[in-house]
Amino acid sequence: MVQAALKLVLEPIFEADFQPFSYGFRPGRRQHDAIAEIHHLAKEPSNYCWVLEADIKACFDEIGHVPLMDRLRARVKDKRVLALVKAFLKAGIMTPDGEEESSSGTPQGGILSPLLANIALSALDDHFAGQWQMLMKTSSQRQARRRRGLGNWKMIRFADDFVVMVHGERQHAEALREEVAGVLATLGLRLAPEKTRVVHIDEGFDFLSITIRRMRKRGTSKHYVYTKPSKKAIQAVKDKVSAKTYRSTLHQEPEELIASINDTLTGWANYHRHGVAKAVFGTVDHHAWGRIMRWLRRKYDGGSGLSMPELRRRFCVPGTWKFAYNGVAFTGAASIKIERYRYRGTLIPNQYPEPSATSG
Repeated sequence: MVQAALKLVLEPIFEADFQPFSYGFRPGRRQHDAIAEIHHLAKEPSNYCWVLEADIKACFDEIGHVPLMDRLRARVKDKRVLALVKAFLKAGIMTPDGEEESSSGTPQGGILSPLLANIALSALDDHFAGQWQMLMKTSSQRQARRRRGLGNWKMIRFADDFVVMVHGERQHAEALREEVAGVLATLGLRLAPEKTRVVHIDEGFDFLSITIRRMRKRGTSKHYVYTKPSKKAIQAVKDKVSAKTYRSTLHQEPEELIASINDTLTGWANYHRHGVAKAVFGTVDHHAWGRIMRWLRRKYDGGSGLSMPELRRRFCVPGTWKFAYNGVAFTGAASIKIERYRYRGTLIPNQYPEPSATSG
């Protein structure tokens, strides 16, 4: 309750300052806005083709309290509010051995934690925004830098996952790795080496469970930037379907199982419906159909095994192989329409458009 009240007080103050390329845990912004901006920068004519793909190691556990409180004090003058935030930060962490005092990180599972993380990481946002405003804001500035052999770059961040899109050469992106590490060090944070790398858009990379890659369009010589569900995301939803059809679930009625799998697949497909996903949806549905088929044959084997003709007669829509039982039909991921997500850029409305006065 107190954390929720603090969030209501702090969010309008800092939303007025947050950079537009920060998308995580902010009102009116979503993962697809971050993906759309990456797509916008990677495609022609922008051609930001080199990518520093970065991940902050244990971000929510290692944020330094001192730099976070310094950023809070710069905008909030009410000592009571600051004292409450500090008390939450210093609250102990529950471990198997009892409570341990916290010297870093944000409250475990607290609704205030994402906002506090954004406040801390706004130092990284401001660093790149300052460079952009001073050195790369206009097209003439960017062209002049390219003529001098310099790169141009923009950052896109969603919580502790972020990328820096670079128009230039690989070495420009590599140089930014150390620059990012230096800014994070002032916050008590560090990059996760195993998840931080420089890639070209033609190689592709995963961001927020979506693979982004430039490829040649089939039947043409033209190249386009495509987005589609990542292999990891596809395997994860298949694993969920498999778990729902283990032998331990045979006590369920068929309509319960079908409804449950429908919910899983439509929820997953709704997230991925903005990419090139039609074939992937079909593959996932094929996996689900096979799992349901085997589940039904195990449940109703009758000692001699449920034949496929019998399965079709009892559990499918007449004349088809589409599962349906007691009014519940299998719809799967393919029931979700593929729709392009439009890049909104500066058109994203700000819930708190006017800078808020500081408390106190």
